[in-house]
Amino acid sequence: MNEELQGPSRNEIWKMFDQISPTYDAANRVFTFGLDQIWRKKVCAFLPSKEKMLILDCATGTGDQMIALMEKRPDISHIVGIDLAEAMIEIGKKKVSKKPYAAKISFQTASALEIPFPDNHFDCLTISFGIRNVTDIMVAFKEFRRVLKPGGRVLILEGTIPSHRWLRVAHLFYLRHFLPKIGGIISKNFHAYRYLNKTIETFPQGEKFAGKMRAAGFVNVHPHPILGGVTTVYQGDKDASIYH
Repeated sequence: MNEELQGPSRNEIWKMFDQISPTYDAANRVFTFGLDQIWRKKVCAFLPSKEKMLILDCATGTGDQMIALMEKRPDISHIVGIDLAEAMIEIGKKKVSKKPYAAKISFQTASALEIPFPDNHFDCLTISFGIRNVTDIMVAFKEFRRVLKPGGRVLILEGTIPSHRWLRVAHLFYLRHFLPKIGGIISKNFHAYRYLNKTIETFPQGEKFAGKMRAAGFVNVHPHPILGGVTTVYQGDKDASIYH
């Protein structure tokens, strides 16, 4: 396991997400004050301008990121969502089945560390609030680059800690004292939401995380902080020039 993955264990974390799947969406809406939906839509601003894209959404959970992408970019050709948490996927399938673009979205049980698709396959890859749960981010990055087409883009949305002093203090207080209680009350699983807040604090972020993306071979890497850095969208491209 990478040395930066300190704090709670990520091993078989998908089992925890299956346990909280019935209340996962409701808990997200409550403890983010509905902002999680807005943050997912922010990802769409960094999509490539290409039409009829084929997109892979890793750690897709209940499919919220795929729904946000389709509602902002109806010209997307197809999105595949992969996750190991099958109970989360089943909820996602039910949500998507009611959408007018349901035929453009599919789900598959799979790991971001072993993506079951060929090389140079996707135009864009997204992962929202999931990268901090993988056991080895460099292996995940290697897989991301492998399945992206030359010039393809990865977009990673993740919870982060603001750099501004007072916003940082307030956000950490919320993460440590309110988020676990609210999530625990809704889900009846206090352990799960103590895990979530601890992983946000211990995971590399900002330029440190961007540096890891560059070390993995991504180019044009940029972190885009949202709401003062409460969350961040990391953007990186697979270099197309070496394939010419």
